[in-house]
Amino acid sequence: MLSVSEALKARTSIRAFLATPVPEALVREILDSARWSPSGGNLQPWKVIAVAGSERAAVIDLAQKVRAEHPAGEPTEFPIYPATLWEPYRSRRYLLGEAMYTLLQIPRADKAARLRQFDRNYEFFGAPVALFFVIDKRMGHGQWAHLGMFMQSVALAAIERGVSSCMQEAWAALRGALAHHFQLSDTELVYCAMALGYPDRTAPVNALRSERASVDEIASFRGFRA
Repeated sequence: MLSVSEALKARTSIRAFLATPVPEALVREILDSARWSPSGGNLQPWKVIAVAGSERAAVIDLAQKVRAEHPAGEPTEFPIYPATLWEPYRSRRYLLGEAMYTLLQIPRADKAARLRQFDRNYEFFGAPVALFFVIDKRMGHGQWAHLGMFMQSVALAAIERGVSSCMQEAWAALRGALAHHFQLSDTELVYCAMALGYPDRTAPVNALRSERASVDEIASFRGFRA
């Protein structure tokens, strides 16, 4: 069994999956483990909608229709990124994209090919299962952070069981359509999705491993004795 540290390093964003089904019982087992994630006041401010088979296909079809009408996505009060990223975040995002497209052998000038790769988000990169994470928009920033911890727990519980994932913020561009499709209440929204399945080890894109800032870049240590 993987240690926590091993699972953290083993988890990567997979962008090419095998069609091998993931049984409902296994998805339930992953969620049963992840539900022990922490949350302030034990609010547990998350809901999950898991789709497979015909339900997965219906969501993919919905995405195609909505994006045909709104190529840049639907308007949202909760954008995925700030309108203008600053350093070092801008460079981190740029370098990740360039590393991915290099593995895919898609040059910067080939905008059409890059767009086709981006469109794979809305097919879950071929994953047989998708999870949609729902939160009540009345919740505060703290509860959104707790949802993120829950998502990380899902990804790590999946890795422990040999199942890979890709957290997909791209689905946030379709929040209105998804809320209608899933019949959410007026105060609920889809934060993002997660593709879940078995990785295609032959796909070059799955060799992508993004860099991480060093401990000294992200942390300061005060009051410690030498």
